[in-house]
Amino acid sequence: MEKKYVRETRCFKTARVFPTDVNNHNTLFGGKLMSYIDDIASIAASKCCRVNTVTASTDSVDFLHPINPSDSVNLEAFVTWTGRSSMEIFVKVIRENLVTGEKLIAATSFLTFVAIDEKGQKVMVPEIIPETAEELKLHETAASRAEVRRHRREESRKLAAYLTTDYPWEMS
Repeated sequence: MEKKYVRETRCFKTARVFPTDVNNHNTLFGGKLMSYIDDIASIAASKCCRVNTVTASTDSVDFLHPINPSDSVNLEAFVTWTGRSSMEIFVKVIRENLVTGEKLIAATSFLTFVAIDEKGQKVMVPEIIPETAEELKLHETAASRAEVRRHRREESRKLAAYLTTDYPWEMS
C-alpha cells in the first residue's frame, strides 16, 4: 500500500458564528463546535484512505478559549498517525476576531476513525508520513495517546457490562 503524506489529508473549514449558534453565555455552543470537529475529521480520514470511515472515538475536545459572535471559527484537520485500519485525526480550532483580526487557538481535539469496506469490515489504511515540525511532534506523541485510548476503551467495556438498558420508569 502506498504511503501518504500528512499534507494530503489536511483540510480546512471556516464558519461564521451566528446568534443561533451561541449558548446562554453568548459563546459558540460546544455541541455545535463538536459537530464541526467530527465533520472535518471525517473528511481528513477519508482523504487518507479513500474508503468509508467511521468515528471510533473522540479522545478529547479541549475548549481553551470561548468563541464569540464577533469571531469566525476556523478548523484545520489532518491525520497524525495510522495503525492497520485506524487513523488518529488532530483538529485545531482557531477563533479569529473579524473586527480586529486577532487569532487564537480556541480548542484542540483528537479523534480516531476506522476505515471500512461496503460490508462494514475493517480495511487497511496507508502509513502516514509527517513533514513539518507540528506534524512530527504529533506523530511522535501518537503512541502514548493510542495506549491511553486502548486503556480507556477497556475500562469503558468493563463499565458497560454493569450498566442497564432499562429506563428508570420501566423498572417497576
